[in-house]
Amino acid sequence: MNEHIIALLLGIVEGVTEFLPISSTGHMILVGSLLGFEGEKANTFEVIIQLGSMLSILVLYWKRYLSLLNFSSIGKPEKKLDAIHIILGVVPAAIVGLLLHDFIKNQLFSPKVVVVSLVAGAILMIFAEKKHGKFTSNTVDELSYKQAFTIGLFQCLAVIPGFSRAGSTISGGLLVGANHKTAAEFSFLVALPIMVGATGLDFMKSLHFLDTSDIPMFAIGFITAFVVAMCVAVLFLKILGKIGLTVFAYYRIVLAAVFIVFVLL
Repeated sequence: MNEHIIALLLGIVEGVTEFLPISSTGHMILVGSLLGFEGEKANTFEVIIQLGSMLSILVLYWKRYLSLLNFSSIGKPEKKLDAIHIILGVVPAAIVGLLLHDFIKNQLFSPKVVVVSLVAGAILMIFAEKKHGKFTSNTVDELSYKQAFTIGLFQCLAVIPGFSRAGSTISGGLLVGANHKTAAEFSFLVALPIMVGATGLDFMKSLHFLDTSDIPMFAIGFITAFVVAMCVAVLFLKILGKIGLTVFAYYRIVLAAVFIVFVLL
């Protein structure tokens, strides 16, 4: 298959799955395997298009990120999301990711781990839907520092390939009293710094695999992932409160079965 078509298809897959609680890593491994696009070049390509998805969040929430630079609002009695919330939501996973980066890349990036993580993440999501109590935070501005930190702890699960950063953080958000939209929005906001850091580190380690002849392919994937991710993020926020996480959990279980059939067998 033409590599430009492969770039387009994978860009769509990345854009659709990055912010949904269904594991973008799992989908990229599965689709890459089916397309025969694997190896170091494929890994570098995935890093590039992930940055495209992340850019979409910066575009959607640039005003919110800009407001975080107003440190004078920190500690004020009125409720307002500030930089401390984001730091608390990012630091736990950042520390775990830095400490275990090489182990994760060398030992955990395997189809077997992805299958187990898809099912484990699905169980967490179903549990969160059934066990969450009354919602006490209906906007991100109503989140407490304690809630932000707890969601950050749940984000640590996302360092395991296939678990899904969105799935773990949104589940954590529900369990600490955030409604679906609030949990999803906070998940998006803490995704940018953590993913830019992670993909930036991977990008620096992958520079020697890049070649000028790859630029058109990488550009197609990057732009496609950016556009699709932006559309999916907006739509996801509109429908999540109505459909909940359970439907995505069942999808993950089906995906795990597909993984076993097409990748492991």
